[in-house]
Order: sequence, then C-alpha cells, then structure tokens
Amino acid sequence: MKLTVIEREALDLPAQDRARLAQRLLESLDGLSETEVQQHWLEEARCRAEELDQGIVAPVTAEQLDRRIQARLK
Repeated sequence: MKLTVIEREALDLPAQDRARLAQRLLESLDGLSETEVQQHWLEEARCRAEELDQGIVAPVTAEQLDRRIQARLK
C-alpha cells in the first residue's frame, strides 16, 4: 500500500485514534539513532517534494491547513 494512501486514511480517523496511531509510530522509532531519524525525515521530505513536483499532491497554505484541522477536530 502506498504511503500517500495510508496517510489519507490515517487523517480520516477520529482525533483520538490519530493520536494513538501517532504515539505508536513515534514509539516504533525509539530504537533508531538521531542520525537515522534525521535520515528518515530527509527521505520523507524528498518524497513529498517529488509528489509536489509531479502534481500528485497540491500544496496548501497554513490557513487552509488550519481550517482542515479545525474541521476535523469538531
């Protein structure tokens, strides 16, 4: 399953479930060194930039993101 699909599905979860998922994902990184964690974030940034460049995803402004978050928390 593609990461973008997983991300979309995860963002559709209720806030409490998203928080639980986020916690479990963070805990899964505990065994990594700081350098490894930084490398993973760098790779994630590269993937996201590539998706933007290819038009797979569209950028959103901070205001749009805030509205989306507020709508999901209601």
